[in-house]
Amino acid sequence: MSRIVVIQGHPESRPGLLRALADSYVAAAREAGHAVSVIDVSRLSFPVLRSKAEWSAPAEGDIAQAQALIADAEHLVVFFPIWLGTLPAVLKAFFEQVFRPGFAIGEGRGRNPFTRLLTGRSARLVVAMGMPAWLFRTFYLAHGVMSFKRNILHFVGIQPVRSTLIGSVDAMDDAGRARWHARMRRLGRDAA
Repeated sequence: MSRIVVIQGHPESRPGLLRALADSYVAAAREAGHAVSVIDVSRLSFPVLRSKAEWSAPAEGDIAQAQALIADAEHLVVFFPIWLGTLPAVLKAFFEQVFRPGFAIGEGRGRNPFTRLLTGRSARLVVAMGMPAWLFRTFYLAHGVMSFKRNILHFVGIQPVRSTLIGSVDAMDDAGRARWHARMRRLGRDAA
């Protein structure tokens, strides 16, 4: 049994493919006996950080609760759409809030600020986009996803990080959606 945190990073709270896929993952993981917590970023209340002092302050409210869930997790699964080539601003703001010094990286006198405090966790990114996934990978080199992996998740010690890219979502038919739901159920069962 694994402890999993699913982070729904779509800024809109309305139903859609990405939310439905996350639901399929969560249901299958729970059926397989994994302990699953869900963080829906669109439903949280937190400000955008505007200074080093704000970033260095202790987390409160929704962010402190998210930190507690992530601290207990073995595996993170982050669902998000590609907006302007990368993750949506609210999801980036969420990770800036959560991955503060003292929680995700070292802090304080004599402590290396590059100490990774979230080692021992793995992650999967499930990324939806309007363009074909092959185009995002080959022409754009999946830059927004690679930057998120390397500069945020690896920086705090989360490794390995695997990616699932779902392209052409606006043109996807029912059979395509059914295939993606089946894949999310398999990943959920396997805590992958």
